[in-house]
Amino acid sequence: MDVLSETAPGLTAPGLTGPGLTGLEQLKAWLGSGRQPAIGDTLQFKLVEIEEGVATFEGTPGLHAYNPIGTVHGGYAATLLDSACGVAVHSRLRADQAYTTLELKVSYHRAMTKDTGPVRAVGMVVTMGRRAAFAEARITDAQGRLYASATSSLLVMDR
Repeated sequence: MDVLSETAPGLTAPGLTGPGLTGLEQLKAWLGSGRQPAIGDTLQFKLVEIEEGVATFEGTPGLHAYNPIGTVHGGYAATLLDSACGVAVHSRLRADQAYTTLELKVSYHRAMTKDTGPVRAVGMVVTMGRRAAFAEARITDAQGRLYASATSSLLVMDR
């Protein structure tokens, strides 16, 4: 069973992913197709920009992501930050490489609520080696206020 195809139909369609395409080529084709990852549907965020070494996601925190104490759950920010760091690294991969997150360190600077409005998570590759990559990301609102930041260590591997 191909879980990716079932959760995001067409995501594995020819020309969007697979052998021969670099990470950046995969992401540009994927973004151009209008498709988004299933986690983005669940948490209501999406990839909006990709360039080599930089990925930008946007979302609007709301009641769908609330915790019992009346604010947006920290996992919402952590997921946005992990996505931004990971996709930034993905954009630097050769066609024969893959990656996975080894570590994510998140700092929460201010709480998000349903009134925060749209936020952007921008991830950037800090260094990229043959077997390890390091990235950082920040979540800000339309006024540039910082809500959370992260650093990430990622394993780079051959497919």
